[in-house]
Amino acid sequence: VQLQAYGGGLVQTGGSLRLSCAAAARTFSSYGMGWFRQAPGKEREFVAAISWSGRSTYYTDSVKGRFTISRDNAKNTVALQMNSLKPEDTAVYYCAAGPGWGLLKVLSDYNYWGQGTQVTVSS
Repeated sequence: VQLQAYGGGLVQTGGSLRLSCAAAARTFSSYGMGWFRQAPGKEREFVAAISWSGRSTYYTDSVKGRFTISRDNAKNTVALQMNSLKPEDTAVYYCAAGPGWGLLKVLSDYNYWGQGTQVTVSS
């Protein structure tokens, strides 16, 4: 599985960005998908996950109510809509794919990673 993330950029506090991730995979719908982020000097952390069907989603507490993960299995894409952005959301964001039918909530659940896209939120 090859993943290509894009859509990052510079935005002011309170603004919005939409990240997308395109997957090259013959069986994209059999993978759980997720987004992680890594700020300078910090470990990569979980942000959001979506099940293979898209019916189930899960978020880390700090983004609940502000971020929405979605997927389109017909187009082999997963998206992360980020609203009400805060400076602490600044990080490189990575999409990831892992085998399984449920929600994959930890880094070790994922086998495949995109290259990352920078999100910077100015105060």
